[in-house]
Amino acid sequence: MTALFEYLPILVHFVLVVGLTVSLLGAHALLGGSRPTPPKQEPYESGVWPIGTSRERNPIRYYVIAMLFILFDIETVFLFPWAVVFRRLGTFGLVEMLVFIGVLGLGLIYAWKRQALEWQ
Repeated sequence: MTALFEYLPILVHFVLVVGLTVSLLGAHALLGGSRPTPPKQEPYESGVWPIGTSRERNPIRYYVIAMLFILFDIETVFLFPWAVVFRRLGTFGLVEMLVFIGVLGLGLIYAWKRQALEWQ
């Protein structure tokens, strides 16, 4: 029974999130008008107007930039758990994170020098 009370805040949060989502979507459906115009119906993706066939090959730089973004984005996720236990880790944990951030920084400098972050 006490385990149920431990999960009660999560359940309340979940119910509030679902309720807010349903109410906002319902308000939009009831109050928000829809005025489809020809410009609104045109396809537009990633800041580029689609010109040509869909069979064109994308430049490899697009994928390299996407992979670098994912890499650095995922690596920064590791900063949060470290920050939570920072006081328990002490100096050793600080040095470990400085080395981690240093390796990330070296990777970023390498990518920058190789002009992997240049779009064109």
